[in-house]
Amino acid sequence: MHTYDDTSPQLLLVEDDRLNAATLGDGLRAHGYGVHVARSAEEALALLGTTRIDLVILDEKLPGMTGLEFAAVLREHHGLPLIFLTAFGDPGRVRSAIERGALAYLVKPIDVDQLLPTVRTALARSEELRQLRSTGQHLQRALDERREISIAVGILMERLRIDRQPAFEMLRKTARAQRRRIEDVAKDMMQPLAGGTPRAGAGQ
Repeated sequence: MHTYDDTSPQLLLVEDDRLNAATLGDGLRAHGYGVHVARSAEEALALLGTTRIDLVILDEKLPGMTGLEFAAVLREHHGLPLIFLTAFGDPGRVRSAIERGALAYLVKPIDVDQLLPTVRTALARSEELRQLRSTGQHLQRALDERREISIAVGILMERLRIDRQPAFEMLRKTARAQRRRIEDVAKDMMQPLAGGTPRAGAGQ
């Protein structure tokens, strides 16, 4: 028997069949996962507002909002990975699930031993996607900062009639003198100035 705590992966099982929800929930908990159960999409949405969730296991057929409709909400507003459970396996339904962000699509009936490998794979894939998004954000930020530095250097070149290297050195010296990041000084340079010598000339 495994134990789980707040650091364990937290799963949200959205299943209106009480027996199936209890069986899968108990089995997943026994393998160390935190499991939160909701019996409708509306109940799941309320739970998402108060609980950290790492993966959603979603029955396609739910009362009220359908599983596919709920999956679209999860993708658009929460960015959560999900596994679909369904009684149907036709290609159209599979395609609809994938379009809504499903990392896996399992046909019921299903037991915990069948579900576990898919849960592990989905959590690993979700972490890969999270890291890729983070890397992409870092890269975009770096590109934006380089663009801001380039623009600030251009401003100094134009206003002081100097070449690019002296302008860059002036920007770097100013950042060092003010104990600030060169990117932050560059951002200041891009703000509208009242006139006169650019702020990057300070501290010379």
